[in-house]
Amino acid sequence: MNRRIDITLTVNGERVSRSVDTRLHLIDFLRMELGLTGAHTGCEHGVCGACTVRLDGDPVRGCLVMVASLDGSVVETIEGLSDTGEIRDLQEAFVARNAAQCGYCTPGMLVTAADILVESPEATREEIREHISGNYCRCTGYQAIVDAVEDVLKARRTSEAA
Repeated sequence: MNRRIDITLTVNGERVSRSVDTRLHLIDFLRMELGLTGAHTGCEHGVCGACTVRLDGDPVRGCLVMVASLDGSVVETIEGLSDTGEIRDLQEAFVARNAAQCGYCTPGMLVTAADILVESPEATREEIREHISGNYCRCTGYQAIVDAVEDVLKARRTSEAA
């Protein structure tokens, strides 16, 4: 028997109310109910990071979170982060460094990378690698991604110092 629950949450700045199946994962809610297909479904076990979104300010695996538990929460997807311009410099660095080859991991990687820009603005290359290590990328070998994140960290430090 499918059980449903009414929830209201904020997704990319917009209030959303729905009756949801208690077994529905956040990634499926975002993709199927709201048409936000930027975050991808990958392993469905929380390992690959393709479904990474921001929940109440922290990156989470959308395939591990049940949407029924999110009443009152704030969710930000790659679409929302892109629309606000928060990660514009990061996206530009990914393009400049060719850090988005096939693009499948890119949305989750950008959400994760955006977190280190805020949480660890002095991060070293090793710390960048550690921070993104939960996001799999089969195309780039990570070097270009680390280069892009490092470029943005340096640029932001320089602009703050000026």
